[in-house]
Amino acid sequence: MTKPIFGARLLRSITRAGKSQQKLMTQLFGVPPVKAKPKAKTVKAVKLAKPGLKLAAKPAAKPASKAKTAGAARRSISAPDGMPIRQHARPDVAVLPGRWLASHYAAMPQPGQAPGHAMSYWLYLPQYVPDAAARHGLPLIVMLHGCHQSATQFAQGTRMNRLAEQKGYAVLYPQQAASTQAHRCWRWYDKSTQEGGGDTALIAAVIARVCSDYAIDRKRIYVCGISAGAGMANILALNHPELVAAVGLHSGPAYGGGHSTVGALTVMQHGAGLQASAAIRQVLRQRPGFPVMPTILIHGEGDKVVRPINQAQLVQQSLLLNRLPAGTEVTVVERARRGLTRNAHEIRDYSAKGKVLLRVARIADLEHAWSGGDPALSFNAKAGPDASKMMLDFFAKHRRIIA
Repeated sequence: MTKPIFGARLLRSITRAGKSQQKLMTQLFGVPPVKAKPKAKTVKAVKLAKPGLKLAAKPAAKPASKAKTAGAARRSISAPDGMPIRQHARPDVAVLPGRWLASHYAAMPQPGQAPGHAMSYWLYLPQYVPDAAARHGLPLIVMLHGCHQSATQFAQGTRMNRLAEQKGYAVLYPQQAASTQAHRCWRWYDKSTQEGGGDTALIAAVIARVCSDYAIDRKRIYVCGISAGAGMANILALNHPELVAAVGLHSGPAYGGGHSTVGALTVMQHGAGLQASAAIRQVLRQRPGFPVMPTILIHGEGDKVVRPINQAQLVQQSLLLNRLPAGTEVTVVERARRGLTRNAHEIRDYSAKGKVLLRVARIADLEHAWSGGDPALSFNAKAGPDASKMMLDFFAKHRRIIA
């Protein structure tokens, strides 16, 4: 048997790659696959259907939504401020002693303009308030979910509220509206969003609302997220450095690329390329006095959705943003082999003048999921290390100096 010529093998390889990318775009962004025009076929005799029946394939049944199932079983009781407290429906999830509040923010329309966009959000306020928080206000962690997630699913999957209760942090969960993006993806790839408009402005307004309604320490506001939420967290920090004391990016894309759903897929699979450095230099040109932005990056080496090349580029972007030279001191603070409850991983710190400005965690075997999360929910991996604890421990070391 003769082997196929190289050109034929290359064509088949390109075709398979195209189908794989189309499938990924459909899953993440809701982009319908492009259907080829049907070829003309010879007419064959077919058995006639019974009256009232259609000769069409039965659509695949959609899996039941966990969010709807859980939401139907939740009950609400009135809170002192008139906002409902949403209680966990699953009996195996302990109800925390703090307040779990739900509300929404609607942007005020400008004169002559249509009503502004609205954003739902959830807020956890701990029962335990440390002495420092009683004097200066609670530190706030802003958590941004990924595609195909809701704010409440992200809260449950990461178990961040449990840690926040132990340490005395408030936790804010803004939620992308399905009317804005069908799969609740933050539009991190949109150029206007990267420049501070769209979702960026709306999330910043939600944070401002929470800070005005509750006793929040404005020197200790941190933002983190996974996947599209990580991309959005990075954009928020770059556009509002005076607001954010530190940022945490789990499985996130490099900043500055995309600008379309096709472009977003390219970044997720191959990084932002030359645009990665150019985008940060543009930020520094626009803000010559940009303050340092402490950053923790967590990524799985088995991630095929947002590939690890993105973490490598985010490292370079953070070094450039924080004006750290190529010879910056790097310390391996943890190197662990695979255990019964954790994946093998390595954590490196990049420091300047004795202060850690960048922490990078690479986790072997971890796919596109929150490390150490609740595996009952999608995009969460049971095996550690615990990403939520890593984030909170890093945040605790940083404050934003307010002039």
